[in-house]
Amino acid sequence: MDIQQYIAANEAKFMDDLFGLIRIPSVSSAPEHRDDMLACAERWAQLLSEAGADEALVMPSKGNPIVFAQKTVDPNAKTVLVYAHYDVMPAEPLELWKSVPFEPEIRDGRIWARGADDDKGQSFIQVKAFEYLVRSGTLRNNVKFIFEGEEEIGSPSLEAFCEEHRELLRADVILVSDTSMLGADLPSLTTGLRGLAYWEIEVTGPNRDLHSGHFGGAVANPVNALCQIIGKLTDGDGRVTVPGFYDDVEEVPRAEREMIARIPFDEEKYKKAIGVDALWGEKGYSTLERNSCRPSFDVCGIWGGYTGEGSKTVLPSKACAKVSCRLVPHQDHHKISRLFADYVMSLAPEGVRVKVTPMHGGQGYVCPISHPAYRAAERGFEVAFGRKPLAVRRGGSIPIISTFERVLGVKTILMGFGLESDAIHSPNENFPLDIFRKGVEAVVEFHTEYAKE
Repeated sequence: MDIQQYIAANEAKFMDDLFGLIRIPSVSSAPEHRDDMLACAERWAQLLSEAGADEALVMPSKGNPIVFAQKTVDPNAKTVLVYAHYDVMPAEPLELWKSVPFEPEIRDGRIWARGADDDKGQSFIQVKAFEYLVRSGTLRNNVKFIFEGEEEIGSPSLEAFCEEHRELLRADVILVSDTSMLGADLPSLTTGLRGLAYWEIEVTGPNRDLHSGHFGGAVANPVNALCQIIGKLTDGDGRVTVPGFYDDVEEVPRAEREMIARIPFDEEKYKKAIGVDALWGEKGYSTLERNSCRPSFDVCGIWGGYTGEGSKTVLPSKACAKVSCRLVPHQDHHKISRLFADYVMSLAPEGVRVKVTPMHGGQGYVCPISHPAYRAAERGFEVAFGRKPLAVRRGGSIPIISTFERVLGVKTILMGFGLESDAIHSPNENFPLDIFRKGVEAVVEFHTEYAKE
């Protein structure tokens, strides 16, 4: 029985098992779901054992439990470590969902539910491909699994777990399905991710809110001061003005820029989809370069003063903003965090006090397309989707990927099957069934090819 026949024969059981996982509301950011996190980890361990793992364990970490499983076919064979996460984003706002978020349903050829794609659906692709290889007797490399429950809150416990269990996690390559493709008919492999640095800026002026008529023009306004500071953090060409910010930025090679230019991209459609009439960014780079392989700065939230209904004439005592920089490989987020904080403090006008609090961060990541596992993944896509995938960098961040390279010393292949239309992190998250099927086929081919390399 080939993989397509296996999927067809077992799809009803696949959906039952996947739907059972999705029904567990494993929201890592909400303390009230702590019991659900354990229940989801235990269910994953059970499914991995049923799929053919020699052992499947639920192991403690400093936070939510971690699922570890492994299958050894030959101690001398290569080992693939599959990483995934079982936690999901909150489902709110619930009123925008067309169906119950944690009660999955199939509609219009798609699975609709929170976690349908990110990352339960994509994780399930990996497990079912593994199951087929074991049951068909065609698995030629060893496979390990590590599923965590804190990816959506920055993986705070995973680095320590990896440090403690280096030998247990020893592998030749890491395989991850938690990224997206350019399109259903345009398969792609993610070769790079941006890093991240995040801060909160707090500007404090008078010891209380003041009457803007009595004090306006005589006392520094923290909201005004915060806006002045933020306004100086980028220049007219869209470049970040922090001294030293670009010192370690690697210029994108000409060959890669030419590859990016070949990616089908309709700028007018892009603008229409997000409701803007113009695009903005660093001068000298295309939109696809700006949002994937160039650094950026953004204000993620800002508040201060009176924001209720009607008017209230006050000069606020305090103003705050949450801001972030997307970083590119070789930009160290610790270094950037220090440079940024120092620069913001230097911009503080007289009459206010400024505090910069680093929140979290992560390093960028790049995988060479010459890597044997990349070539195996490329072949997997070619077999399943009928065309060779494009190599693309992505603008998002998965901080744990760079941690894997630093702690475990191996590269990661980002073999994701998501689509923009899957609406991950948003209401009405979904995952197309045909992509699920092709994903299983692609991962089976990956293991087959990688064992030959």
